[in-house]
Amino acid sequence: MPETALPAHFSRDPDGGLMIEQVEARLVAERFGTPTYVYSRAAIEAAFTSLTDAFGERAHRICYAVKANSNIGILHLLARLGAGFDIVSFGELARVQAAGGDPAKVVFSGVGKSAEEIRGALAAGIGCLNVESEAELHRIADIAGEMDTKAPISLRVNPDVDARTHPYISTGLKDNKFGVAIDEALPLYEWAHAQPALEIIGIDCHIGSQLTDVSPFSAAAERVMALTHQLAERGIRLKHLDLGGGLGIRYTDESPPAAADWVEAITSVVDADPLGRELPIWIEPGRFLVGPAGAMLTRVEYLKPGSHKSFAIVDAAMNDLMRPALYGSDMAIVPAGRGTGERHPGTWEIVGPICETGDFLGHEREMTLGEDDLLTVLGAGAYGFSMASNYNTRPRAAEILIDGTNCHEIRQREPLESLWALEKLPPAGD
Repeated sequence: MPETALPAHFSRDPDGGLMIEQVEARLVAERFGTPTYVYSRAAIEAAFTSLTDAFGERAHRICYAVKANSNIGILHLLARLGAGFDIVSFGELARVQAAGGDPAKVVFSGVGKSAEEIRGALAAGIGCLNVESEAELHRIADIAGEMDTKAPISLRVNPDVDARTHPYISTGLKDNKFGVAIDEALPLYEWAHAQPALEIIGIDCHIGSQLTDVSPFSAAAERVMALTHQLAERGIRLKHLDLGGGLGIRYTDESPPAAADWVEAITSVVDADPLGRELPIWIEPGRFLVGPAGAMLTRVEYLKPGSHKSFAIVDAAMNDLMRPALYGSDMAIVPAGRGTGERHPGTWEIVGPICETGDFLGHEREMTLGEDDLLTVLGAGAYGFSMASNYNTRPRAAEILIDGTNCHEIRQREPLESLWALEKLPPAGD
């Protein structure tokens, strides 16, 4: 089989080992252990720049979706590049602030914002609250009134556009839990317009994640623009259009659009309309910015050949990387460095040590493997560490940012004792 194409800023050294920028994966594993997440700073910066270049002089804001990878080292890097942020919890807002991000450049999405989260966001000077239900709209108005402030809001409208992606990450259909149906949004905007504690500043929509076709983005933009005109006719003038995120990346054989194709798909619709040309466009990329920039290093513990299936048991597991078990995601797994064990060609199930049959990283991988070999799961920069858990009392992995020849430990591996540090023994019984 031909070798899997490596992402930008990943390469092979003369001995066949994996390089991240100018650092050998083998040396990262020796220094920090495995499993470990590694990220290329240059790849993140290049992805962000590809979007800013695509917009050019057109007014815009790139709000990084924090849920994709919330490490404050990554957030700090993006904040310095000029990014805003898309958050879905007050905890994510606190992370953005800890990383030096500006709350005024933050949009707060999510269907279940608590009263405490809304108060905290308003007190912090949040840039915009993306409202996802009539009940939430009334709650925000009440809280802003109690605080004697104006809450900046947009409605997240559900345009009923099929993103043609995995059902778990499709968010723009009428049977999804997200947003307000677009044909029900107008009376809510009119109600909000009459509230002294609310300031309408935009419209938001997000139709799904891992899209590999730009036509759904265009369809959603057309429906948003139609609503924008209805609002203008009623004297409701917006300050921005938030057209969400969701651009896909290559995991194995996908052919996702380039950043310029995505931007063209939405600006061609918005800028064809005189009303649209007046409005800054905000977008909320997550996976696109950090997914290809990251990888997870893992080491082969045992080889277990069998007459029906052969297993390569590695030290990473579903608690470290949930996507394959949760979504059935197919992620490229490539050799990163040879170990000391005898090597065997075969078709391998790449599985972890967790006590679940669903604990796998990849199925039917044709590879020549030996015990102690180093492997790399590519495309793991998004929804990798951010979805990790301590299932089976396993410490979460270290995270390393590679910058040229330098390795920066942006999260140390969890000490085992920290896993129960907040737990307490009950009093002894009589």
